[in-house]
Amino acid sequence: MAAVTASLRIRGGVTGTVSVGVERLGRNDAVLARTSSDHRRGALAERDGDSLAEAARSALALRLPLVMVLSSSGADVSDGVAALHGWGGAAAAVAACSGIVPVVAVATGPVISGPALLLGLADVVVMSEEAVAFVSGPQMVADFTGVRLGMEQLGGAEVHAKASGLCCLESARPLEAAADVLDFLPANADLEPPTADTDDPVDRPVPELRSLVPTRDNASYDVRCVAAAVADDGDVLELRGRWAPQLVTAFIRIGGRPIGVVANQPRALAGTLDIAASQKAARFVRLCDAFNIPILTLVDTPGFLPGKDLEWRGMIRHGAELAFAYAEAVVPRLCIILRKAFGGAYIVMDSKGLGNDFCAAWPGAEIAVMGAPGAVQILHRTAPADVRSELEDEYRAEFLTPWAAATRGFVDQVIDPADTRAVIGEALSLLCTKREGLVGRKHGVGPL
Repeated sequence: MAAVTASLRIRGGVTGTVSVGVERLGRNDAVLARTSSDHRRGALAERDGDSLAEAARSALALRLPLVMVLSSSGADVSDGVAALHGWGGAAAAVAACSGIVPVVAVATGPVISGPALLLGLADVVVMSEEAVAFVSGPQMVADFTGVRLGMEQLGGAEVHAKASGLCCLESARPLEAAADVLDFLPANADLEPPTADTDDPVDRPVPELRSLVPTRDNASYDVRCVAAAVADDGDVLELRGRWAPQLVTAFIRIGGRPIGVVANQPRALAGTLDIAASQKAARFVRLCDAFNIPILTLVDTPGFLPGKDLEWRGMIRHGAELAFAYAEAVVPRLCIILRKAFGGAYIVMDSKGLGNDFCAAWPGAEIAVMGAPGAVQILHRTAPADVRSELEDEYRAEFLTPWAAATRGFVDQVIDPADTRAVIGEALSLLCTKREGLVGRKHGVGPL
């Protein structure tokens, strides 16, 4: 079955490179704005910017998702400054949709200059294999920097998936990928996310999780296996999977309810947090919170990644960006500590201190300011090397257990890993009526 079924046209009599209509995308209605590269390689004249703006305004008025299918060489030079004015109006209208209706951008070819910034305004960006996107093209880059790159090297889908983080999904069928994302999201922020029928029992045990985490605390495993084990039918839709791979962001369902998963990935950089990982998680948390999707955080991190360059580039600001996103989120928030939860990274991964609604831990979880070697180095600086191993074992037994956190109320429940899905499902059913009064202010001034 085709991903898109034609329906109502908007501004159908206006000629130009942009067509707009309300169409069926998978199982959802959406306002689709499409650029055509047949005329001037999709260059946007003023009327085309007006059509994009009208698409956004229609999405707001109808409370439907906005999907922009883009392939454009930029503003139409022959239209002069009017083309820039039209693009500005489109950008303002798309920005007005933020947090009210989902905005998905689908890049199917070159998206250059101003129109490329529309990708940055979207909640989710899907890119086809042929798509490239950049603000300044290869020739301008070569003129200013002396570095010569091809279009794909500068802004291909792989570059935006791995390096910039712009691309959430790469797909040979980008509209179908967009439809898959919209299946998890409500049509607008006033609605609950759509549920799906499933024969997978909510209380299904997952005994395979008992042996998933290696006994050696520095050994790796794939946290996506945890997400798949607890998800209905093992289905996981990961976003930005190739950017900041030490952290996973994905949609799953439990009992038919959509859930956003944020998880440290021990297979990459031991699950440490850096700038990209903090940005990735913060953006996803805000997306889930905007559209009423509960958040499940799976924690296994030894801390923030140390480094001079990271500190100079703003590790403090971006680490705080993640803390700010969680602290502002009002949707149901569940946290499961799988193994390590140390230091500031423990705090920003939706700790009890940031206000999560329910926190559980597996029996082998270690929750502390730091691991045993670092703690012994500080607490017993003068101890001879031959006794440090014994001191580390004592520290682990006394402090690196979930029970120490549980006695202080920082962990609500220590659970058998096999019960993880059932515990999450029960907590979600209790929290589905959660409501929080929002502070009457224009918006917070969080770190960006």
